[in-house]
Amino acid sequence: EKQVFQLRAHMYQARSLFAADSSGLSDPFARVFFNSQSQCTEVLNETLCPTWDQLLVFNNVELYGEANEMRDDPPIIVIEIYDQDTVGKADFMGRTFAKPVVKMSDEHYCPPRFPPQLEYYQIYRGNSTAGDLLAAFELLQIGPGGQSDLPPIDGPTDLDRGPILPVPLGIRPVLSKYRVEVTTLEHHILIQPSSRTIRKTPTSVLWSSGLKCPHPTLDNQHTFTSQDLPENELLHPPLNIRVVDCRAFGRYTLVGSHAVSSLRKFIYRPPDKKAQHWNMTG
Repeated sequence: EKQVFQLRAHMYQARSLFAADSSGLSDPFARVFFNSQSQCTEVLNETLCPTWDQLLVFNNVELYGEANEMRDDPPIIVIEIYDQDTVGKADFMGRTFAKPVVKMSDEHYCPPRFPPQLEYYQIYRGNSTAGDLLAAFELLQIGPGGQSDLPPIDGPTDLDRGPILPVPLGIRPVLSKYRVEVTTLEHHILIQPSSRTIRKTPTSVLWSSGLKCPHPTLDNQHTFTSQDLPENELLHPPLNIRVVDCRAFGRYTLVGSHAVSSLRKFIYRPPDKKAQHWNMTG
């Protein structure tokens, strides 16, 4: 029995990806395969933690089987991550698999199953782990009324991105403004003639000052930036730190890198003034 569906792949973010370029970074994009169709996210340059924030819609997906079997055991989605090169074909970085949440045409689009929640999928490169994908997938059956009966895609809209659809409200994480501060107390770098540290935050780069000595030490250097990060701390991307050797004409080569996988223990929460007042007067 033929069933017709629409697949919605909510590709929000990836973290801790494989560094495919000599700079210690990558230009990643994701390709989603389902049934006989495939689509790609946009390419994001020089990052190991891309935030695609992109909805991929697969229309008129034809599957064959009993409706109840389709709901309980849908086909597997294959997601592959690639590094886009300026010359030649893209380099494979890793692969993961997912099963969509299925909604049949006679079901209501409502909690607790819908809208689906973002979750992490482990990316593998051969037998080794190669990062995580934060995404959600839903497979919606198209009933007699056609696609007009499908639940609407609930904003936000971004005219600057053209035809690219962002992840809808209700699925995308709620963001709050954070001030990310990095203080380097002491850091010995055994390179010559000059060095510079790059602290790669989710959406920006913080540079320390250039150091022109054989064994430079970064002493009490303080940098900061403002970031929109998810309120759910489990969804925070890691902080990637790279050390590079600066060369002539603005070129630099990678010396080393390090990733702070979780910022949870570094989060500062201002004290509750109302609670303090109550304790003092109680």
